[in-house]
Amino acid sequence: MSIKLNIYEEIRYYSSQGEYGKKEVARMLNISINTVRKYWDGKTVPWERKEGTGKTAPVITDEIREFVVKCLKDDENAPRKQRHTARRIYERLINELDFEGGESTIRNLVADLKKSNPKAFIPLSFSPGEAIQVDWGEASIYINDNITKVNIWCMRECYSCAVYVEAFYRQNEESFLEGMRNGFEYFEGVPKKVIFDNARVAVSEGFGKTAKTTERYGRMAAHYVFKPTFCNVAEGHEKGLVENLVGLCRRNALTPVPRVNNIDELNNTLRMYCDNYNERYKVDSRSDKVGVLLAESKRMFTKLPPYRYDTAKIQSVKVNNFSLVKVDYNKYSVPFQYSGKDITVKSYGRRIDFVVSNEVVASYNRDFKRGNVHYRLEHYLELIERNPRSVFNAAPVKNSVPEELYSYLLKQEDPKTVIEILKMYICNKERVMVAVCHGIPFNQITNPNMSEEHNNTRPVKPEITVTVNSAVLSQYDKLIGSC
Repeated sequence: MSIKLNIYEEIRYYSSQGEYGKKEVARMLNISINTVRKYWDGKTVPWERKEGTGKTAPVITDEIREFVVKCLKDDENAPRKQRHTARRIYERLINELDFEGGESTIRNLVADLKKSNPKAFIPLSFSPGEAIQVDWGEASIYINDNITKVNIWCMRECYSCAVYVEAFYRQNEESFLEGMRNGFEYFEGVPKKVIFDNARVAVSEGFGKTAKTTERYGRMAAHYVFKPTFCNVAEGHEKGLVENLVGLCRRNALTPVPRVNNIDELNNTLRMYCDNYNERYKVDSRSDKVGVLLAESKRMFTKLPPYRYDTAKIQSVKVNNFSLVKVDYNKYSVPFQYSGKDITVKSYGRRIDFVVSNEVVASYNRDFKRGNVHYRLEHYLELIERNPRSVFNAAPVKNSVPEELYSYLLKQEDPKTVIEILKMYICNKERVMVAVCHGIPFNQITNPNMSEEHNNTRPVKPEITVTVNSAVLSQYDKLIGSC
């Protein structure tokens, strides 16, 4: 126990004067003789305390301590949400080792053990073409003035820090594989290994070094000749380069919030951002510009194989009697000739193709909402022609043509006339819509000059007056005379 500074000052004063002994000083200051002896010669000062002896409470035996240390060691390879809490360790000690101490004792021990292992990271270094890190990020954009959340596929080459980013609607397996393949093609080669986390789009079971790839990701790795490498659980620093890219992309390429008509337009913007970054930027920790270092990596990449890996999720689905195919939670139309037959569905990250005998018979932008039906008028027109009276209530007509055209059709009395207009609409939408907007009767739509006569948006060319000066022929006479 330390004493106040004024007491220490008194003890040292009487010690230096030599007039009083230790017992007398202790009596005068009303303190213990042991305290006077401790500070008498100035070998000890009250403002410095000796370190503790390091002894633990008798209840923490070596066996208890080893058990707690093992629990914390096992947690290093366990999922973050399935690690030991101090209470769980305490409960296990009671059940397994008949521990009789209090929970607070174990809490203090766990806290001390964690403090003795501070979080520290090892700086990483990569060779040209050695590795690429990949990850997902999220961002919000405006598509047709509607706020929409999109997922940004991020890829970064480790040696040069070169970047590749691409937007998808979902973080599903087909988007993951498509982003991977497109990134390889952008970098014009394949690294020796690809570093990713333990997302289920890539891992079928296990995690970290014990992770097993999904079947399709394994096929891609075999085809492009790279080694899939997975981070330990909750160890994002193991792919810190691409973790930083997610924020870099949001702060630069996606600020201010982009306003686009579709996701393809957004990807064009992202591609320009990548080109500009890789060409001009220099990372502080690197010796040269990103583009210069990327050229070194490209020389070490594995060349792209001639066969372009098909990233689609493929399934066979039966077309129902309404010529509709259900994919995910939505329905898409195909030509009515395939009703009741099986058709191959190839689902990509942003597109769906319907294939028969290796021929694409219908293709749509992929819809990730629920309960929507997508019709194509041309898939049903021949069938409607066989049943002309159905044309006014046919869902493919109502849901495929503009409201102005549908109102125009309802004014026609003859179903066959409506069908002829629809045929013309499929062949030349602009021509038919010009007629509709100007209320032109159907029998005049076939007039070849109709669109020019009634399209007020077409600019009128002004008359051009050209002035030509008369030639001065006397100059030629002078030239002839000089010969």
